[in-house]
Amino acid sequence: MMLALPETRPPSPLLFEPVVRNALLEDLGRAGDITTDLIVPAQQRLTARLVARKAGTISGMIAAECAFRLVDPAVAFHCEVPDGTKVREGALLAKIDGPARALLTGERVALNFLGHLSGIATATRALVDAVAGTKARIVCTRKTTPGLRVLEKYAVRCGGGFNHRFGLDDAVLIKDNHIAAAGGLRAAVDRARAGASHMLRIEVEVDTLAQLEEALALGVDTILLDNFSLADLKHAVSAADGRATLEASGNVTLATVRAIAETGVDYISSGAITHSAPNLDVGLDF
Repeated sequence: MMLALPETRPPSPLLFEPVVRNALLEDLGRAGDITTDLIVPAQQRLTARLVARKAGTISGMIAAECAFRLVDPAVAFHCEVPDGTKVREGALLAKIDGPARALLTGERVALNFLGHLSGIATATRALVDAVAGTKARIVCTRKTTPGLRVLEKYAVRCGGGFNHRFGLDDAVLIKDNHIAAAGGLRAAVDRARAGASHMLRIEVEVDTLAQLEEALALGVDTILLDNFSLADLKHAVSAADGRATLEASGNVTLATVRAIAETGVDYISSGAITHSAPNLDVGLDF
């Protein structure tokens, strides 16, 4: 039975407004938008339309609106399509009214966020649709653009995916280098259990079926099956028999994800949906 998709849960403006503000500061530099200020009269007003140039899943409307309103609070942003909506080519996303200078100055930053985040949502939605009818959930990773994680993980939710940990501070994930540094898997797990809060789950990354058996014997909460073959994924599901949550990672593409999901794993993690998603073409028409 297909699991319900997550709510998009927009992040608090306290988390993303500084990101948008910094993008505007980067673009405006020390002198501001000199082209617009020289050409466009201060009193002129315009109406603009945000339009999807290609079909996809929209994310980033909250960032686009924030960009225009940071430039000038007098801008009125009328959202026609909420984040998380699948749209066709040519779809009207928003109507924007306000001072012409503000619309021209905020245009590029707004479109940068909207195109990038919608690209992530669209890539995520493609994987989610591909595994429909299985129990597998598509999750993202920490392979995000520095500074944009809160918005990129939001875009994953807009695409119907789920979030893995947000950072190093919200879960224990013991990877191969941790195991090497600790001197073995058991030592790593024992140390994590000795010092971790009772609220923290422990996940272990394994590369082989032998490591899987060791992790199961240690009773960890979740096991990340890194670059397992389909045959080994099926074996892992059978061996775990519900004793641990299983996450598959590695070689996750549109061509492979359905077969991975059909092995019976609980989660499929993809770094590509954030670090390699193509930009969705969105335009601003006056």
